[in-house]
Amino acid sequence: MKSPICDMLGIEFPLLAFSHCRDVVAAVSRAGGFGVLGATVHTPDTLERELKWIDDHVDGKPYGIDVLIPENISTSGEKDVTWKSLEARVPQEHRTYTRELLKKYDIELTTTEVAADQPQPFDGKTALQLLEVAFNHPIRLIANALGVPPKAMIEMGKTHGVPVAALVGAKEHALRQVAAGVDILVVQGTEAGGHCGEVSTMVLVPEVIKAIKEIRDVPVLAAGGIMTGRQMAACMAMGAAGAWTGSVWLATVEAETSEIFREKMIAASSRDAVRSKGRTGKPARQLRSVWTDAWDRAPDSPGALPMPLQSIISRDAFNSIDRAAASGNTKARDLVSYFVGQGVGLIDSVKSAGAVVQEFKEEFAEAVEHMNALVADEV
Repeated sequence: MKSPICDMLGIEFPLLAFSHCRDVVAAVSRAGGFGVLGATVHTPDTLERELKWIDDHVDGKPYGIDVLIPENISTSGEKDVTWKSLEARVPQEHRTYTRELLKKYDIELTTTEVAADQPQPFDGKTALQLLEVAFNHPIRLIANALGVPPKAMIEMGKTHGVPVAALVGAKEHALRQVAAGVDILVVQGTEAGGHCGEVSTMVLVPEVIKAIKEIRDVPVLAAGGIMTGRQMAACMAMGAAGAWTGSVWLATVEAETSEIFREKMIAASSRDAVRSKGRTGKPARQLRSVWTDAWDRAPDSPGALPMPLQSIISRDAFNSIDRAAASGNTKARDLVSYFVGQGVGLIDSVKSAGAVVQEFKEEFAEAVEHMNALVADEV
């Protein structure tokens, strides 16, 4: 395939798969796509172990990593902010609300003890340390979400000859990223899981391509609700150089998601994927649950705290929810949730990651053949 993404990353098929699960990353890359490991939850030590495992299981195929360094966060400008120091900033009202919510579903809220010096969630300094670890491995891409990557990240990519990708959810974001020097734009529509904007993929992709055309030639990866090869072909027909996907891999046998959540995905419709601040403090699309309704719709909700404070609340809450559900608490299932896009309505079964890549390839080829036939008929 003659896509600039294939040339840049050394792959045969421009399908990128974001996942927090190393098994998914390795399986996708082995199948001809490009796995991208979400590294935000890792420490330098745990990331080293994960990347070593991927190196040993990827059969020499290329892969990348994704970090999250937000430009706008409530602790911006503060130095040496720790998880412990943030815990002290969480209002008692929010703690009580969370505890009482879980209690209604027979779930005891338990807290996880953290080290005194553990950095805050989404810590930029830690993210750069993770990148230093990653460059000791044969990674072929680094990516950042929630804003323009810091200058140090872009310089690291150039020093190591590794392309830097950045996620954008609006045209103005894309223009800033191009000016900053990123190598690849991941143009993510509102259909996407996780942090996303309000413009649809079908509108945003051509809008961004048109806006950057006269500035600099930057390949665009379409993202947001892409679950099939036909959708991928449609995005490339609009000018994208490939696809960046995430939610489709949550329903694979290799994924980090629980069996309970995969069952809920299969039962869900596209309308069940809602944008909520209840998990991180910024709008993030996830499967609708008692938790999202409690924070976004309940009249007694104290309202989500800004990032990263809401993550202090939700981490312990979801650890407690998942443990309760796994132990047989059927009421806890109503609270089980995870980040997922509107494409969830297209998921009807659990498959292997390799099988999903193969389906993408076959459907992509069928879509291209169909379009070629239509053009031939017109001629």
